[in-house]
Amino acid sequence: MFKKRLITQQQIPGLVGTMVFCLLGTLLFLLHMRSLSLAYTSADWILLGSMLAASLVLYMYTFQVPPDGSKQSMDSVVYLACIFTYGSAASLVMLLVSAVIFACIERKLAWWKHLLNFSIYSIMISGAGGMFHLMGGRQGYLQNVHLPAYFGALVAYFILNLICIGLYYCLMYRNRDNLYALLKGLLRESMLVYLCILILSLVLTIMVVHNGVTGLGLFLGISLLLSHLFRMQFGMYQQVQERANTDQRTGLYNHTYFEQILDVQLQQARNTGKPLSLAMVDIDDFKKYNDHFGHLKGDRLLGLMGQILKEESETAGISASRYGGEEFSLLMPDYDTQQALEFINRLRKRINDTPYEGVEIFPHGCLSFSAGISGYKPDIHDKSLLVDQADQALYSAKKQGKNTVQIFGESQPVQDEQDIAQDVKNIEQLLSLFLYKDIDTFKHSKRVFRYAMDMSKVLGLDPVSRKQFVLGALIHDIGKLEIPRDIIRKQGKLSPSEWETVKKHVVWGKEIALIQEPFKALVPYIELHHERYDGKGYPHGYQREEIPLLCRMLTVIDSFDAMTSERPYQNTKSVEDAIRELRACAGTQFDPDLTELFIRYIEARQKGKALPAADVNLLYAGSPTTS
Repeated sequence: MFKKRLITQQQIPGLVGTMVFCLLGTLLFLLHMRSLSLAYTSADWILLGSMLAASLVLYMYTFQVPPDGSKQSMDSVVYLACIFTYGSAASLVMLLVSAVIFACIERKLAWWKHLLNFSIYSIMISGAGGMFHLMGGRQGYLQNVHLPAYFGALVAYFILNLICIGLYYCLMYRNRDNLYALLKGLLRESMLVYLCILILSLVLTIMVVHNGVTGLGLFLGISLLLSHLFRMQFGMYQQVQERANTDQRTGLYNHTYFEQILDVQLQQARNTGKPLSLAMVDIDDFKKYNDHFGHLKGDRLLGLMGQILKEESETAGISASRYGGEEFSLLMPDYDTQQALEFINRLRKRINDTPYEGVEIFPHGCLSFSAGISGYKPDIHDKSLLVDQADQALYSAKKQGKNTVQIFGESQPVQDEQDIAQDVKNIEQLLSLFLYKDIDTFKHSKRVFRYAMDMSKVLGLDPVSRKQFVLGALIHDIGKLEIPRDIIRKQGKLSPSEWETVKKHVVWGKEIALIQEPFKALVPYIELHHERYDGKGYPHGYQREEIPLLCRMLTVIDSFDAMTSERPYQNTKSVEDAIRELRACAGTQFDPDLTELFIRYIEARQKGKALPAADVNLLYAGSPTTS
């Protein structure tokens, strides 16, 4: 039974772009065939055949240029010289014959790739030939009076080359936002190659016209030598780049390169919707081994760990890096968290079964590591959040006795209530500063905190998410400490400039939280509690699932308390009026499912009842730990 191969929505732009290239290149080829002249002498036919052979040899002798996967060859010199000597139509016929020959030789390559390559060359040759004639160039020997036409053709050829390659990579890899950067990088890294081809095409034109096949043979030797030199140059470039990106002790990528590829992989996951997981791996009791056997043997242990990680990750399409010390990171594109868990557990088993000198000093009697896994979600907008979540899961795995793997937000151990109480106490010390500046904000934060405590039970949050949610609710307005006193206490309507100042409290609050390690995980609640479900909030204009689920919940709670709290010189809504307002804004300002869930909780509380768990499941079937 044959399976139908489905085309995903993410693949459509690449396929459409490929079709456009192919259609345009084929159309340009057919248009030029109308002007093809076959009135050549026998010497011309011999020379054209020799030029075809030279283009085939040069095409075979390709060399790598940035970006990765892009190749360059000197055969463009022959096509340009043919344009100047015999015209665009002759050059395109030479291209067609060359394409057919290589399609027969490289039969393993997909047919559409052969067609795409032919079409891109056809576009470049047609553009260069058109520019040459537009600027008054004449076929035959090189004429000094027409030098602008030659250079115009050369510039057109390589501008089209850059655009075609750039668009191809952007469409195929969904990297359209970086088209300018890609073209700039391609031009910078390949400028020397382009300049050589520009000059050699003019040299070949002179040699072919005046020396025929002999001149072509001399040129071919020079071009092969230059191609070999370019191969060596880009080979050394790649070696230097590899060393700059590699940790010498383990052979894995270093921390700097990890940061770079994490940015790239996050962007691709955001564009394609494909899963992405990150695992942070830490060797158990490594300090104990170092202290017992010395740093030299400790370094050898790191090298062994790096070797195993490299072997396993390369076969699995995973990027392994040394994050720092005895900690490693595994970036897993196309892996969801469960697939990542399976891979890490297989890796952990291999490490456990690997004999190594001195392992008897470890509590488990073998080499082991602990690992934490976090998965990309649409509400993760910063790579540091993904890393922080993996680190938190790693810390949880360590607390469970080591040699374990933990997924962030899943089956975390019960959080000690005393720890939460201590964190609450620390935050309240910060909030006490409001007592002299704005006591209403202090009281509002305490009420929102109590609502969040109740809603964490209604949502059935795991201990880690519950802790972050209630602490985030308590500290969410901390940035208002930076708002001038005359603005925060103003009784009348705020001016536009004053309102802009007030809106900055989410950014100021984020900065306050980031400088205190225990509060870093609470940043999303501080920064995003004024985002709206319809994308019209601030500071970023995120919408729907781009906003973490529990931040969406906090927005509902925050708004309800603001409407129902009693303040001087301000109208206070009744609970019934506030409920009507919440429902009116559901789907625009608020998440409609979470709004209805909160309303049912309020209504049940008004009647002195708890919201039944069945209602929770009915109203919201999503994962409550998305934050």
